[in-house]
Amino acid sequence: MRLAVRRLLTGLPGAGPVLVACSGGPDSLALAAATAFVAPRLGRPAGLVTVDHDLQPGSAERAEAVAGWARTAGFDPVEVLPVRVAGRPGGPEAAARTARYEALVVAAKRHHAAGVLLGHTRDDQAETVLLALARGAGPRGLSGMPERRELDGVPLLRPLLDVARSDTGAACAALGLTAWADPHNTDPAYARARVRAEALPALVDALGPGVVANLARTARLIAADAAALDTLAAAALDDVRAAGGGLSVDGLAALPDAVRGRVLHAWARELGAPPADLSHRHVAALDALVTDWRGQGPAHLPGNLPVRRHAGRLVQGGAPA
Repeated sequence: MRLAVRRLLTGLPGAGPVLVACSGGPDSLALAAATAFVAPRLGRPAGLVTVDHDLQPGSAERAEAVAGWARTAGFDPVEVLPVRVAGRPGGPEAAARTARYEALVVAAKRHHAAGVLLGHTRDDQAETVLLALARGAGPRGLSGMPERRELDGVPLLRPLLDVARSDTGAACAALGLTAWADPHNTDPAYARARVRAEALPALVDALGPGVVANLARTARLIAADAAALDTLAAAALDDVRAAGGGLSVDGLAALPDAVRGRVLHAWARELGAPPADLSHRHVAALDALVTDWRGQGPAHLPGNLPVRRHAGRLVQGGAPA
């Protein structure tokens, strides 16, 4: 645990503190304990934030208990971040996740943090890949969770993606830490809980214990390929921009399928299509204007954005005037 944290913190730019996002569960509690040990030895201040989603009785008291432990462990700053989940779009998991990350970003900016540490493990990564497979996700989904990414300018860091969940529990036991067991993690109403309790154990029984690490490694390999394709697509998007606006149909048609799909996805976002609502079927409709042109009408993107083919270009707008 400590080696994983040290590897990610070494050379981290900026002089601000790192903030550990800690729910009090075994993964984030073990991460917090490792960070409390490692960060001072690297000359890096470390704080801790815990989010109170107010979704269960006693959530405020649990959050305060985590904050109290953090203060005794030497974290500074320490904050409880209350959030409101009700009324947000999406299911309960998505709404809670959105609220949590919004609060973490605000706290990180307030404290000028160099990054926020998240306690996702190798097992979480394997579950993410299985869920992406079930959704029929493309390479972005199968890439799983990145070790590093920025959200609104705040680095989100996951040191434990190569650490097994069993190791976080063992670390808590070795340090005498009592972790909180979130009942949502075993509630069959949630897809991830069903994958954790049934699907992944069934795969381990059928294919052996290495399947968890293999799924996580698959995510890393796909992520590297996806990053390379994204780089090619960014250059290709500039190449196929048409002089009169929009994108050149001939230029798009000459691109490999994997690159063209990414170009169309990126362009749709440029036009203002909300990323969360932009799906494979929208990109496929754009692609049909290039590769399966039969005089059809415009493709409609989220955000009430029609795109049509006109004079050898894809352009935003409905039927020509």
